[in-house]
Amino acid sequence: MSQPQPSKPDIQTQFEKIYLRPLGLFAIAVLILLISFIPFFLVADPILEASYTSGIANGWEKVERWDSNNTNLTQESFPSDGRGDQTGQRVTFFGGDATPHSAKFLLYHAPNWQTNSKSVPVLLVHGANQDADIAWANPNDAGDYGCGRMSCPSTGLMQALEADDFKVFAISYAHKNGDGYFWAQQVADAIDVIKDKTGASEVDVVSWSKSAFNARMYVSDVKQSWGTAYQGDIRRLLMLGAPNNGVDWSFRHGWLLTLTVYPECGGSINGPTAHDYIYCYFSWRYGPEWTYSSSYFPGSAQMLKRWDSTYSLPVYEQDWYTTYHGGWGYYTHAQGINAYTAASLVNTVRSAGTDSGVKVHNLCGNQADIALLHNEHTGPSDGVVFINSCNDSTGITNHGGSSVIAVNHLELGWDTPAVNQIKSWLNAP
Repeated sequence: MSQPQPSKPDIQTQFEKIYLRPLGLFAIAVLILLISFIPFFLVADPILEASYTSGIANGWEKVERWDSNNTNLTQESFPSDGRGDQTGQRVTFFGGDATPHSAKFLLYHAPNWQTNSKSVPVLLVHGANQDADIAWANPNDAGDYGCGRMSCPSTGLMQALEADDFKVFAISYAHKNGDGYFWAQQVADAIDVIKDKTGASEVDVVSWSKSAFNARMYVSDVKQSWGTAYQGDIRRLLMLGAPNNGVDWSFRHGWLLTLTVYPECGGSINGPTAHDYIYCYFSWRYGPEWTYSSSYFPGSAQMLKRWDSTYSLPVYEQDWYTTYHGGWGYYTHAQGINAYTAASLVNTVRSAGTDSGVKVHNLCGNQADIALLHNEHTGPSDGVVFINSCNDSTGITNHGGSSVIAVNHLELGWDTPAVNQIKSWLNAP
């Protein structure tokens, strides 16, 4: 007796069970896998929010406000007394917000940014407590003493490079002491915008102090999971006064630097201190918000490293031991530098190595004579960073050369010897 033949619908059903449904499940699994990797390869483009072309001070032709379009760049904290707020025309450019969200950044355009003939654009990146104006266009923007010496010039590196036929841009960050991962991300974002504007495939980056450390993070792929991997788009990275092997300046000099920070002691400096207690004006002042664990200065502890085994601490400065190692001194209490070095990225960056396609240069100063500041004097320095830290080449894969010149840390971006050296490197083949 012959077996009944399955009907056409039955054949279709069996085919689906054997072949199509497993394929469907496989396709779903592949889709889920791809979705899980989206944050790692899908980089959102920055968004242009506003453009300003008139009434711009300090010689710039245009300023744009951009949003990095990355939700991982969060609102960072600003000191409640306003010392870290944006001021001057930058408030206008940030949409009237003196404490802007850290996803925002300003992109400054120098005159002739479209027409100057040199093919590789230049991005200028300021350091902590600076901005594009005072760092690159008008060192006198904050008045006397704001540039590292008593009297300051009214033009800077921007004008010098523009006159030398470079297409010049500069970034201004929302937060003056922001997280290094944030600053590194926005270096990548600014370069992306500049490439689109100019058609260039590579950009030269001139970075100063904290931003030099953060720009190096970008070319070394030191990033969070959400960060942009290095895109092969920097030709030269010039680092001015970079703490390549870290800095411990705030912890080396007893209570002197802390006095310039605590508002109850008459201080107004926008930076972290070693102390959570200090005695002044006949009272103990408690200020954990002024230490390296404060949310006001998220990028500062990332650059810490001990140097006491190389250069001895100044035993004649008040509370020198407890400031560095922790404990109660006569007039202060400190957690000690070791309490904060867990957040340091110095060894991480040095071991990561810079991309071999990027020629890296170190420009260091050797004059510890910053006006109105207790300069780093316990070893050869520029007043803030030891020369041996600035000049450290560990992890720099393609080293283009270093130079040590007779300027202090705050003169590295504008003084004549610095400008001449920067131009020489940028003009090299």
